[in-house]
Amino acid sequence: MAIKEWIEADVTFLQQIGTASLVMLIVTLLALPIIVVKLPADYFTQERRDSAHRTRKHPLLWGVVTLVKNLLGIVLILAGLAMLVLPGQGVLTILIGLSLTNFPGKYAIERRMARQPAVGKTLNRIRQWAGQPPLSMPADAAESAD
Repeated sequence: MAIKEWIEADVTFLQQIGTASLVMLIVTLLALPIIVVKLPADYFTQERRDSAHRTRKHPLLWGVVTLVKNLLGIVLILAGLAMLVLPGQGVLTILIGLSLTNFPGKYAIERRMARQPAVGKTLNRIRQWAGQPPLSMPADAAESAD
């Protein structure tokens, strides 16, 4: 009986949560293919990734882009975590969010997630649909070196 009373008392809150979930699902469905298609085919095979700031000529612009990219990544990670229990592609959304953020060890986490059979298969299905070559995945031996 307590659950029924809670639902009746918090109808507006539950509607807002449902709307937010639907919005996150739509944004993910739109953004996910774009990001996956833009990844280089060998993105997950490299042992280490060079820092992005080494390739940028304008430090102020790079700083602003990095800030926006990290904020978007954090939003996608949080949305992905919510989608683990709500409708949507939770694991893929977390993976895309991780790819947008900058923090030590993120590349190793991305590689581990992408190696999951269901995740890798979905990523490559998206790339095939867009006419891109499949992503190469790291071998088990290379993964243990991380």
